[in-house]
Amino acid sequence: MADAARRVVLATRNAGKIAELNRILADVGGRVEIVGLEAFPDAPDVPETGLTFADNALLKARAIAACTGLPAVSDDSGLAVDALHGMPGVLSARWAGSHGADDANLDLLLGQLADVGERGAAFVCVAALALPGGAEWTATGVLAGTLIRDRRGVNGFGYDPIFVPEGLATTTAELAPAEKDAISHRGRAFRAIAPLIAAHA
Repeated sequence: MADAARRVVLATRNAGKIAELNRILADVGGRVEIVGLEAFPDAPDVPETGLTFADNALLKARAIAACTGLPAVSDDSGLAVDALHGMPGVLSARWAGSHGADDANLDLLLGQLADVGERGAAFVCVAALALPGGAEWTATGVLAGTLIRDRRGVNGFGYDPIFVPEGLATTTAELAPAEKDAISHRGRAFRAIAPLIAAHA
């Protein structure tokens, strides 16, 4: 009789993220079932108080592994702008002050870059795996590109309407979801950490 799939908790309530990581793990082998925080009503909401993407991803993965007694995966991501020395970085979702205020964040960033000629930037994601026994790993995914001066596209969220990936002429908000998933920083980080999940979870 085949072994049952081993359960791993992904520290999110986002069904799309859970499905994405399950698909990636299926491609690398290893009988692992990804479940989200909906399966653990008592799981804590972990504040993202770290100074780096890796700090925040590990904070969440460690807390969820400790709470559930299962291997846990988490990620943190944001936009790093060359002219702003890597900012907004970990502050990407609350750059204008309120968490998730996409329009305000975009307006502020565009204003800050209004007179800037160098518009290189990258979406960065760090995925972390933490085991209840204390072992942990991280993997990084990067999507480099440039920032345009006006919004284009209605797909995606956050800074997608002003970000053009290297080698493309379209913003990530103009890509179909499957096209974005194929190149996204989060997809790259998840694909990099998937073999570690398959081997250690």
